[in-house]
Amino acid sequence: MKIATWNINGLRARIDFVLHWLRTREPDVVGLQELKLTDEEFPVDQFRAAGYHAEWFGQKSWNGVAILSREPATLVRRGLPGEEGLGSRLITARVGDLSFTTVYCPNGKSTDHDDFPRKLAWFESLHRLLQTEHDPERPTVLCGDFNIVPAPIDTWDENALTGQIFHTAAERERLQRVLGWGFTDLFRHHLPDARLFSWWDYRAGAFHRNHGLRIDLLLGTATVTRRLHHVEVDRDYRKKKDGLTASDHAPVIVELD
Repeated sequence: MKIATWNINGLRARIDFVLHWLRTREPDVVGLQELKLTDEEFPVDQFRAAGYHAEWFGQKSWNGVAILSREPATLVRRGLPGEEGLGSRLITARVGDLSFTTVYCPNGKSTDHDDFPRKLAWFESLHRLLQTEHDPERPTVLCGDFNIVPAPIDTWDENALTGQIFHTAAERERLQRVLGWGFTDLFRHHLPDARLFSWWDYRAGAFHRNHGLRIDLLLGTATVTRRLHHVEVDRDYRKKKDGLTASDHAPVIVELD
């Protein structure tokens, strides 16, 4: 079973690129983030033609998340309780025996911006949702763009960036609380020493200089982690394909037995 997460940075601009990736990589379940379109604009027919069922939670111009799956999924939740003001950032569906949630976590902008404490509160709400609606004993995946660098190994320059947005102790503590509910970071579990990134700024040649961050995560409960046998950052799809422009994020893929 192949599972992936990908912040596509605008589905309207990226639909042909995403379809190209689906044909090439053939994942079974995918969490997409940053759709930047309304529910009515979601290209469900194009995904159906490509062999995928879809559940989605859109928002005009901003945010938005979706789940694509080879087999039909049952929608469980759209949105994070108490955090509606921060937009369409969470969707949960059941795919077979798997509970699958994808999130587009708030950015926070900077540590002195009003959005930063709202970001921390959003993560606290996410932890409460896990405690009240999920079971760590069941096969569960939480994936998406977390907008947090989990540890120094996950950034291109911890010395320069420590204490800045994505790199603060407060953010990392909130992420650790989510992990402590019963999740394992599947990438880090499989590749404990790998220094690989999933996001690179479009500017200043960041991708070619490998000035990136690992902020796109796939978290799994123990029953998922035991089935893990492969993880990769799909860097090839951070590059243009057939004249199509890539997102500033690469897909992250895990394979389960």
